[in-house]
Amino acid sequence: MFVCMWRNRSLIRALAVREVLGRYKGAMLGVLWSFFNPMLMLAVYTFVFSEIFKARWSAGSESKTEFALVLFAGLMVFNLFAECINRAPGLILANVNYVKKVVFPLEILPGVATASALFHGLISLGVWFAAYLALFGIPHATALYLPLVITPLLFFILGLSWVLASLGVFLRDVAQFIGIVTTVLMFLSPIFYPATALPENYRHLLYLNPLTPVIEMTRDVLYWGKAPDVMMLCIIWGVGCLTAWLGFAWFQKTRKGFADVI
Repeated sequence: MFVCMWRNRSLIRALAVREVLGRYKGAMLGVLWSFFNPMLMLAVYTFVFSEIFKARWSAGSESKTEFALVLFAGLMVFNLFAECINRAPGLILANVNYVKKVVFPLEILPGVATASALFHGLISLGVWFAAYLALFGIPHATALYLPLVITPLLFFILGLSWVLASLGVFLRDVAQFIGIVTTVLMFLSPIFYPATALPENYRHLLYLNPLTPVIEMTRDVLYWGKAPDVMMLCIIWGVGCLTAWLGFAWFQKTRKGFADVI
């Protein structure tokens, strides 16, 4: 799996660059839309949840800047996940011309989509750091832990993307189903509220959501200045690597039937 992705890294990079540039081709602001889109959604979510629903972090702090930065940290993680997973069921169907080309490695398509989403995620992260620097000064040194938190999520995303890309060829309803699932996950993840907002009896159910520990640790290392929990970090690395391995194996086993169905 990793050997395959590394061997085709140049092709993945080239396709990802083409995809990012193609998305904004003809737009007057071009790639700047990747900056304005998350900022607009952040403004809307911050107003709705901090003013209307009165959601708070840090023991009821009234700071809107704190709420915006904490919210944005969670949104960055979710948007990275949602962009890849929502696209995954249509990856093969959108690249039918590659299916019958024996020499083209179809397994890199989820990697291309993930690389494209990661580019937008890095832009959002840059915006987050710029805002933190302007409002609070130098970010916490614990921000250096962020790659350790996000990398297993990328593996998890790749594994799910391989499975969904394969299923999307045989079951066209998968795309509709995944759209509903990601919307539900957005509100079942501690993005707009802290995990402690749930009653203790139900809080463990929140951690069945694989995004919960990643979102919580991202906030810890970026905003709260806390090192990630070692045990939880080991768990998400194990889950991420296992999901990637199983997803890749599933994709390789089912890809032989793609040409018969398309």
